[in-house]
Amino acid sequence: MKTDEVIIKKSKIHGLGVFAKRDFRKGEVVLHWDISHIITKEEMKKMTEKEKRYVSFLNNRYVVMQKPENRINHSCEANTNAKDFCDITIVDIKKGEEITADYSKDLAPGEKLICHCGSNNCRKIIENNN
Repeated sequence: MKTDEVIIKKSKIHGLGVFAKRDFRKGEVVLHWDISHIITKEEMKKMTEKEKRYVSFLNNRYVVMQKPENRINHSCEANTNAKDFCDITIVDIKKGEEITADYSKDLAPGEKLICHCGSNNCRKIIENNN
């Protein structure tokens, strides 16, 4: 995935978000994560709450998310899934639509966040469900 296929801009969910610059079909990779910033559990525990927001736990690794993937907002009705350090569409995404993920699938164990997604099925608290 080329980063020119997405854009970071103001989000209705929270702060900045990632938006599609083209249509994506279900099953497409939207973003390949930059995993050059892998940290240990101990390093993650020393981070501030704000810094921890950008840490994902996938394939038993703590990864400090980089741009643009660190700007993908959580939604309880996400349109992508994290797999093999990629965000993959689980539904068709239209050009201009915000790309969202369900943080509960890759949030570091023991971490919790307050949800701001505003969806009808909002869980209010996000925590790792794996």
